[in-house]
Amino acid sequence: MKKYTYNANRSDNKEKWYIVDAKGVVLGRLASIVASRIRGKMNPLFTPHADLGDWIIVINAEQVVLTGNKWDDKIYYRHSGYIGGLTETTAKDLRQKRPEDLVRKAVKGMLPKKSLGRSLNTKLFVYAGDKHPHQAQKPEKLVLPLKSK
Repeated sequence: MKKYTYNANRSDNKEKWYIVDAKGVVLGRLASIVASRIRGKMNPLFTPHADLGDWIIVINAEQVVLTGNKWDDKIYYRHSGYIGGLTETTAKDLRQKRPEDLVRKAVKGMLPKKSLGRSLNTKLFVYAGDKHPHQAQKPEKLVLPLKSK
């Protein structure tokens, strides 16, 4: 009798669309749940090298919560590639300019750092308000177990 390990691939997955309301949710907890869903870790066929995750829509990203003094202390860096081209942005400033990027950067940091992570990152859609253009996909509401007070 031959024993082998089954390796799932993307065609084995029945992908679903989920919608997550980020209103009043702590950013790190939201990002860990969303990254786990995108990666497909809840799937019994989970295979580390395969894309078996679901599509996630995050709404109300501008109302996400950071604990402590992170609005002023948390700094996001980017570099232009030129000498002296390092730019710093606090979480408060990023929330005012592009609130979607707070959630995007948090989820991206929890995904794999190779080509699989880059392809999984395309399964995330983040919107500042409560409107989104994905009604045709009929997303199911994903209830988060953790809400901030």
